[in-house]
Order: sequence, then structure tokens, then C-alpha cells
Amino acid sequence: MGVPQIFIDGNTGATGMLIRERLLARNDIGLISLEDQQRKDLKYRIEALYACDIAFLCLPDEAARQAASIAKKSNAKLIDASSAHRTDECWVYGFAEFKEGQREAIMTANRISNPGCYATGAVGILAPLIKAGLLPIDYPFTINAISGYTGGGTSLITRYESEAAENYKPDPFWQYGLNLNHKHVPEITNRLGLVHPPIFQPAVANYAQGMLVNVPLALWQIDRQPTARSLHEILSEHYNNSRFVRVASLTETTKLQELNPQALNGTNLMEIFVLSDDNTRRAVITARLDNLGKGSSGAAVQNMNLLLGIPEDASISMSA
Repeated sequence: MGVPQIFIDGNTGATGMLIRERLLARNDIGLISLEDQQRKDLKYRIEALYACDIAFLCLPDEAARQAASIAKKSNAKLIDASSAHRTDECWVYGFAEFKEGQREAIMTANRISNPGCYATGAVGILAPLIKAGLLPIDYPFTINAISGYTGGGTSLITRYESEAAENYKPDPFWQYGLNLNHKHVPEITNRLGLVHPPIFQPAVANYAQGMLVNVPLALWQIDRQPTARSLHEILSEHYNNSRFVRVASLTETTKLQELNPQALNGTNLMEIFVLSDDNTRRAVITARLDNLGKGSSGAAVQNMNLLLGIPEDASISMSA
């Protein structure tokens, strides 16, 4: 019996290229590759989708929907890195640490939707706290985040890395999603079961990758009157046995002077910090991750490993 055949549909974007880079050195899988002209020809893409065991869809949303429709009668298992299916209940949410049983659901799935990078941080922070009843689903959540420019998609990457960009220095920091309808908002709202969409304000800085996702909480405003310690206890318990998510101790957090968003670049790790001022009962919970690692390509390969029943950390770096 041969090795599983893997096809990356759309391997010229940042996520697809990094998935390919992670898989090239492996001898336990085979990669189906298309020439440049073949990638533009639907006939060859269809042949690859029907020849593979697992396909990564690293495509714009509409193209991902088309590919998923084409592959309906194939035996291929799909991992969609776009936002096309992130609120579709027919697709398993590809965040293994999301909740109890999620890893097992991924292992037996035929259709997996990879989480968005910002959503990985926000859902990773809030899901355990909401499930434990410490935070209500009707709380007016706000999420503030900063990412390297790869978090802004193809157009932003082009702005920073094109030939024209070499002649001037792009703005060092700017906000986007100003209409408050960023594409990750429906995903966050749906996966957390929130009554109201969060106010989400993303920003990018003049570096390629690395992300901080911040959720501020007015603890005095919440009926259950949670403390920073109780929030930390729930998060620590939830991620106690996780290979890829680490909750910093309160002692470690109190000593922090700064958080470098690029500290986990090149890894599939996410770190969570509970920052607080107990005197005024305010807290900010921060997730740090590589938006191209745990936020996209690393999580996608993690999901593939689970599907294949091989070590979850295969070809995924676990150290910065």
C-alpha cells in the first residue's frame, strides 16, 4: 500500500507555500504537484482532487467553495484554509484544542475548516471561559489585535513586498476592517455562540508575521464576578495537556515588561497571558501566535496529521 497522496490546491499563496514547505521533507506522504499552467487549468485541478487522499484548499473563498463542490464525489478529505466553511456545521472546525472531543472529531472527518488566525487567538481565549460559565455569551466583547502584514491577505502582502514597495517604506502601523465586518467576526461569533458580534479592530505592523490578540475584560461588570486568578485557573486546566497551547503562569505574567508578537514565529505554538490589575478589577487576556503557523499552515498540517493517525507534531516546530 502506497503512502497517502496530498494535493495543495493553491500553493502559490502564503499559506499554501508554507504547507508545501512543511511537507516537502517528509517520506510518509506523497505530494501531487501541478505545473504553473496546469494550476490554471480546471481539468488538471479536478484530476488532482480525485487522485489525492487529502487536499488542502488554499484558495479565495469562492474558489474554495467551487473546489469543495467538485470534490463531492471524490474520496478526498478536504482541509479548507479559506473562510468559506468556517461557520458551516457540515464541516468540522479544525481547532483541535477548541473543546473536549474536537481532536477526535477531526480525526474522523471528511471536511475540515481551518480556523482564521485572529479567530484562533480569540476563540482560544474565550471558549474555555464561556464553557465554564465565567463569561456570559451576551457580554459586550471587544477584541484588539495586531499582526504582521501577512495577516492582511494577498493585497496587503503585495503592498509590502512588491517592487514598488522597495522604493518607499510602507506605513509602519495601520488599522483595517474599519466597517467592523472583518471576515473573522462571523466565525468568532458562531463558534463561541455569542449573542452579539464582538467589536473587532485588527491592525498590521511593518513586519511579515507574528500576532497578538487581546481581549479586555471589565471584571467588575460581570455577574459571576470572576477574578484574574479564576480565569487563569480555567484556561490552565483546559490547556493542561496541550502540545501546542501554553498558558503562562501568573508569576511569569506579572514580570512581563513587553510582549513581542514575533516570538513564536516559525512554530505551531500559541501562548496565553492573563494580564490584570486586581485593585480595579480589570483584565486583558492576550494570545500570542504566528499567524502563518498556528494561525494557518501549522494548524492545517496538524489537522492532516490527525487525519492520517500519525504523530500530531510531525513537521511542525514546537519551539521558537
